[in-house]
Amino acid sequence: MARWLLNSCVLLLLAVGSLQARLILPQSLDDGQLETKGSALFATPRIDDNSEGNYRLPNNTEPESYNVELWTNVHTGDTQFNGTVSIDLRVLETSTDIKLHYRQTSNFEASIISRDEVTPTAIPLTVYTELQREFLILNATGVSFLENTNWTLTIKYNGTHRSDMGGFYISSYTDDDGQQHFLATTQFESTNARHGFPCYDEPARRANFTITIHHDPTYTAISNMPVNETTSSSGVTVFQTTPKMSTYLVAFIVSDFESTTGELNGLRQRVFSRKGKQDQQEWALWSGLVVESSLAGYFGVPFALPKLDQAGIPDFSAGAMENWGLATYREQYMWWNKENSTTNLKTNIANIIGHEYAHMWFGDLVSVKWWTYLWLKEGFATLFSYESNDIAFPEWNTYQIYHVNDYNSALLNDALASAVPMTHYVQTPNEISNRYNTFSYAKPASVLYMFKNAWSDKVFRNGLNKYLTKNKFTSCDEWDLFASFQESANELGLTLPTSVDNIFSSWSHQAGYPLLTVTRNYQTGTFTITQKRYVADKDDSNVATWYVPLNFATASNPDYRNTSATHYLLNVTETVFSDVQISSDDWVVVNVQNSGYYRTIYDAQNYALIAAVLKSQPWKIHPRNRAQLLYDTYIFVSTDRLSHSILLNLLSYLENEEQYAPWSTANTILTVYDRYLRGDDSYYNFQRFVQQLIDPIFNKIGVNEIPGEHYLNNYLRNVLISLACQVGSSDCYSQSAQKLSDHFNNGPAVEATLKTQAYCAGLRSTTNAIYSRVQSELLASTDATDRLVLISSLGCSGQTSQLVDFLGLSLDTTNSLSQSERTSLLYYSYYRSEIGLTASLEFLETNWEAYAKLSATSKPLDTALRGIATYVVSEKQKTRLNALVDVVKASGPEYLNDDLSSTIDSRITANFDWLNVNRDPLLNWIADTFSENSGPTVTSSISTILVSAMALLFYRLF
Repeated sequence: MARWLLNSCVLLLLAVGSLQARLILPQSLDDGQLETKGSALFATPRIDDNSEGNYRLPNNTEPESYNVELWTNVHTGDTQFNGTVSIDLRVLETSTDIKLHYRQTSNFEASIISRDEVTPTAIPLTVYTELQREFLILNATGVSFLENTNWTLTIKYNGTHRSDMGGFYISSYTDDDGQQHFLATTQFESTNARHGFPCYDEPARRANFTITIHHDPTYTAISNMPVNETTSSSGVTVFQTTPKMSTYLVAFIVSDFESTTGELNGLRQRVFSRKGKQDQQEWALWSGLVVESSLAGYFGVPFALPKLDQAGIPDFSAGAMENWGLATYREQYMWWNKENSTTNLKTNIANIIGHEYAHMWFGDLVSVKWWTYLWLKEGFATLFSYESNDIAFPEWNTYQIYHVNDYNSALLNDALASAVPMTHYVQTPNEISNRYNTFSYAKPASVLYMFKNAWSDKVFRNGLNKYLTKNKFTSCDEWDLFASFQESANELGLTLPTSVDNIFSSWSHQAGYPLLTVTRNYQTGTFTITQKRYVADKDDSNVATWYVPLNFATASNPDYRNTSATHYLLNVTETVFSDVQISSDDWVVVNVQNSGYYRTIYDAQNYALIAAVLKSQPWKIHPRNRAQLLYDTYIFVSTDRLSHSILLNLLSYLENEEQYAPWSTANTILTVYDRYLRGDDSYYNFQRFVQQLIDPIFNKIGVNEIPGEHYLNNYLRNVLISLACQVGSSDCYSQSAQKLSDHFNNGPAVEATLKTQAYCAGLRSTTNAIYSRVQSELLASTDATDRLVLISSLGCSGQTSQLVDFLGLSLDTTNSLSQSERTSLLYYSYYRSEIGLTASLEFLETNWEAYAKLSATSKPLDTALRGIATYVVSEKQKTRLNALVDVVKASGPEYLNDDLSSTIDSRITANFDWLNVNRDPLLNWIADTFSENSGPTVTSSISTILVSAMALLFYRLF
């Protein structure tokens, strides 16, 4: 499955830090990957043995093939279905019963017949169910199933199409004429195939599947394999038999969908979705064609099935699912058109297709032996979502997107105390479901990418070919992968310091990653590197070590083309590199192209040398290294490992930066500082500092798309508009206001990719007439996505009167705002700027009781007051908020929760603690370094805070 609910998955900001300092860091947003599959139905702890508490099926029988026959009338909205499954099985150990999995099915009738006898007689079976472990237990009095015998087990049953988007479930859509259309579809990963039919629902229990579906003749059915035209008839669709595959990859859809078709290299591909959307499916079809070709070419292994379909599902809990031969997606991840869709969405669609198609090899052709090794498929799928796009669309420079998304997501989450190893045993359905996180997706992708570079792409690619070829149609664990890499390394003459088993398992069997401390000897030209696990506490005494591949660039050799490892840290805490000679006035940057999965900290002199070259010749350091130098330094400042001056000195080079990844990283850092400093009397100095950094590139990129420009400029422009207007850039204000005014006066339409940023920026300093036009557009819109963009943008205004008028919409129950929209207006005002926070307090001081009564089931006033406290950064704001709370407590305590005051106090205290540690080092350095005459004067002190600072995964702004 694909990644985290993508979407629009952005990093939140979380206050963390050492005991001495508190800086805001992006919070690890690890609440589920795009493909969060499985069901959190069980909370009972697993028993990791063979007792009755073991959730694993016994190994006394194994399936060879299934014949699944289903009857559904979903076209009418009927939620009932009937099924018959016949399983050819082999007995491995003499047994008195057979155990399978089931879920939420009933009325079982079962029989079994020998496949070894010439004239066998069917034996009726008694069926028992064990709800907790979801075991279906079948036996017959006096009957034993002898070792090495073969049987056909047949079970008839009834089921209900679920409404929770799991198993064999019902979905629907409403067409443009208001007519509702029903469909039935599947989502079986990780433990929901047992709802579609009783089965051995474990990934290693591969078998052949023949699917037959009885449905209304006006509907069509699709599944993993092509239709068997010979045996099918009107209303009865029979599919060709699959190769041996895992149960969770079986899929079928019964619907009135329409499709578009294409073919490349002899492989037919189709894209299915609701009627009327075929014109928006072309990008998904084209991406599928070229991505599949890219992957098959890279692996040297052709796609194994005779066709490959994609389908967009209206209701889909996972973001996407890699059913073999029938990938399924949320429908919005399949539709794109040039006029109304963003560049980000275009990239995301191709990236998600790359992820799911990579699974056709990693997970489908070769599956995992058990969910312990989930990373063995999800890590590869995450990596090749980028690699496939890099092959198919090299002009995208997609690894910059990888860097600011999955790579940094992995580093953030893997530093937490809650981090677990990539290889981590699980057993219950709930435990399995919880494995769909950073440690199965982004981290293993980052580790695999590290070795792809360290060992060379040739060795890596050859190893994957061996792994896929040798193990096709079977299930594997990590040691099978390591063996293939070892064989490739030996075959191609790559000398490693120890075995692949030792090297790779040092990364897969322990949580976390190394912090490398580089200490140079400027007299001898050598350097020493120490390693320990990176954690926030710099005084932590952990002694964890890894086999770490290393390489580096220097001022004398600033070559980033070869990312192969030149050295290794050999699982020891300290290594002296005496075989190098670096001049004392040369800088050194470890981790070429930042392909290694670790953080690196240098001595102060090396940082000074790096800062100097960044200011004069930034191109001498690779863009991804530039980005990570900023981010790592920021992290080290936050944990009291480095001084603020080192970070600020590095940031000063940004006036010469033109690449997306470094600016995205800088935006993350600078919006954090803006969020705290905007209430300070010296805030204007910070604004001037950032304006001086951003003005050169902002004036070059502008607020309008430029035909033929670099693909990533579409990403970069959004970052620049947000940040430049946030810190009060007069150019940003005037250009954005003009852009929006032109749009509303029959000028060029606002480009889809820029809509969110252009509307927000354009409304920061606009006329009342334009502001009212946008309010009217909001209230008239019927598109939920557009409405969210407009609500968010209206909160960007820098004029109190406009904001108070906007907030008044929340109290007008006759307008078109939904309940959730109504109570979101305050948030989009107070988090944007100091003016927005002040306007929010002013609004509530007059209207708190009416606002409190917006909901009879929740406490919106309590929620709003807590939210405002998160952004209080001055004594004036604190006094005003506390006064309001006192009024409400006195006159309307029923609208508040008991812990409101303590929560407000703790949040404001955290903000003030941050300021006590960080305010003076930041503002004093800026004041000392950037005097009144060193940069442009500030024309406006209006600034806002962009809390969602850096999108990780994938993914996922629209």
